[in-house]
Amino acid sequence: MNRYVISAGNLCRWLGEQAEQLGVEIFPGFAAQDVIIEDGSVRGILIGDMGVGADGQPKDGHMQGMELRAKYTLFAEGARGHLGKRLINEFSLDAGRDPQHYGIGLKELWDVPAEQHEPGLVLHGSGWPLDKNTHGGWFLYHAENQQVVVGLIMDLSYQNPWLSPFDEFQRMKHHPVLSQHLQGGKRVAYGARALTKGGLNCLPKMTFAGGLLIGCDAGTLNFAKIKGLHTAMKSGLVAAESVFEALQAGDEGGQELTTFTEKWEASWAYEELKASASFGPAIHKYGTVAGGAYNFANQLLGNKLPNLHDTTTDHGALKPAAEFEKIDYPKPDGKLSFDKSTSVFLSNTNHEEDQPCHLQLSDPELPIRDNLPTYAEPAQRYCPAGVYEVVEDDAGNPRFQINFQNCVHCKTCDIKDPAQNITWVAPEGGGGPNYPNM
Repeated sequence: MNRYVISAGNLCRWLGEQAEQLGVEIFPGFAAQDVIIEDGSVRGILIGDMGVGADGQPKDGHMQGMELRAKYTLFAEGARGHLGKRLINEFSLDAGRDPQHYGIGLKELWDVPAEQHEPGLVLHGSGWPLDKNTHGGWFLYHAENQQVVVGLIMDLSYQNPWLSPFDEFQRMKHHPVLSQHLQGGKRVAYGARALTKGGLNCLPKMTFAGGLLIGCDAGTLNFAKIKGLHTAMKSGLVAAESVFEALQAGDEGGQELTTFTEKWEASWAYEELKASASFGPAIHKYGTVAGGAYNFANQLLGNKLPNLHDTTTDHGALKPAAEFEKIDYPKPDGKLSFDKSTSVFLSNTNHEEDQPCHLQLSDPELPIRDNLPTYAEPAQRYCPAGVYEVVEDDAGNPRFQINFQNCVHCKTCDIKDPAQNITWVAPEGGGGPNYPNM
């Protein structure tokens, strides 16, 4: 059997080219900043202003954001989309559902010597370095052009605030099962992104007046397979069919497309999510080994076991730092493991420095007042890009510093902050990471 490992980023770029050849207009470099809602119906989106200074005032070359209006607007921002988050709250799309659950995925791309490259080789595993109360798993793929992709996916339902997903990933690569594929190679790219992994129990209502919430913005990923491209694309296909049929029948827009729900629930993608609905809750409730056994038995019995639920939010799972020993992570060796600053450099992340910070604090005093004494300010560790630091001011007092230029747009801070004090919004269009071949 032939096996091919390709870059999802390159696939999306190629699909974009095909779409443009069909007449689709794509606007790279313009960030959707807000939703236009009128009379209880979505009417489009608002593009953010360009050329606004850090003080909020227009700079030379300022360009006001545009309104993009449509009969129907489909939201597919990926995990924890900031507009999707607003829509879920605005239309109570999560009513009657379990709270959504997330993971963080960290990934690197390596150039390796020809003699140790095995195109098509795929490895998956779990366990070390994560402890029994922290769930996740790793992957390693041999792609084309003598490149290897290695990564760690870790649940954001972890309890220990001393834990650092980035540092867990770095020390993971020293395991001989993985290091044998990387030794003698050169790391050429790094990235991180949250993923929506709650499954069917957490899937919000996907329809509302004037639009649809689809893909990972809603949470269509099948975490049992650690795969989501296929289900996200299927939700997009069903959405396109539903909108096309409505407009072809003379629909003027602004309605709730209930036909989408019928089509979606009749699709193979929905059935796939239904079959794995208990996968995540079983792992969370019983642990990796016992939860895995529950899921295996459930598959053998044709999903006859009770449907499990996990109603604890990821941010609510975090416990006070005093309940745990501080984790002393090994220093990076510069060969297999690296620090955050050099990693961010390889993500090709760039933001205009003179612009408003896109990581907004509801209460600017809370990180030092509450999070630091209770949780040792976990943002310093759950962020995989060194965005958040606790530094001392001139008087020797702690100060919460946000290095938003480093942000790789993973959305982990928006998810894991124990007080839900951090809100990620879109920065000026064009800012963020630029992932080649990732």
